[in-house]
Amino acid sequence: MFIRVDTTSAVLGGLLGSSLNYGEADCDISSFVPSFPANQTQLVVPTNETPSFLGVAFGVQNYTCSSSNTYTSIGAVAEIIDFSCNTSDANFATIQNDIYAAWNAVPESETIQDVIASVLAENPPRNLGQHYFVTNPVTGQGVSPKWDFMASGENKGNPDAYVVGRSVGNLASPDNSTTDVAWLELTNVEGELADTIFRYDTVNGQSPASCTSGEDPDISVKYSAKYLFYGGSL
Repeated sequence: MFIRVDTTSAVLGGLLGSSLNYGEADCDISSFVPSFPANQTQLVVPTNETPSFLGVAFGVQNYTCSSSNTYTSIGAVAEIIDFSCNTSDANFATIQNDIYAAWNAVPESETIQDVIASVLAENPPRNLGQHYFVTNPVTGQGVSPKWDFMASGENKGNPDAYVVGRSVGNLASPDNSTTDVAWLELTNVEGELADTIFRYDTVNGQSPASCTSGEDPDISVKYSAKYLFYGGSL
């Protein structure tokens, strides 16, 4: 079931905030420098690549209850909105908190898939693309994160506008590691969209600490985060 037009408009307006220039996109971010904690080595900004895309995502982290009575990640689904033109905005550093608050207020009956379908219907949509998981293209087993920009924006229809990544750095959220998913650095294993991907400024998304195997169902936990893409050959 798709979100009603009036609900969609309210959701998108709340997610983006009245202070943002929602109509602007595709700004040059080649000189943008992310704010990572000092004295850590997990997230390393490339010296031979420049930023290509910058987005803020909202979606869900998916988990299943394992035999050890703890939740195991089974992927994620998210929509990524272009914020390349908003890096100098006063609230850019904390915009992920505003987006999460608006997304968290959306009724559970309206899923992230509903929102993605509605965003894609916007003309023109400002979304960069979608984030989801696919079968690992190297081993053919397990799942790997994919960022897919083929459906909209400046790369619509380009079959190379995607990247599948492999984690090479993992930093517990410096804000709240209990509730917020980790900050990540990933490297390209397939696709031409980017060579390096960062997930940072995360809000929520962590699973509960424990579950009961065989009883508790799979769960989806809402989250938001910034995604920064370096390099690529589109």
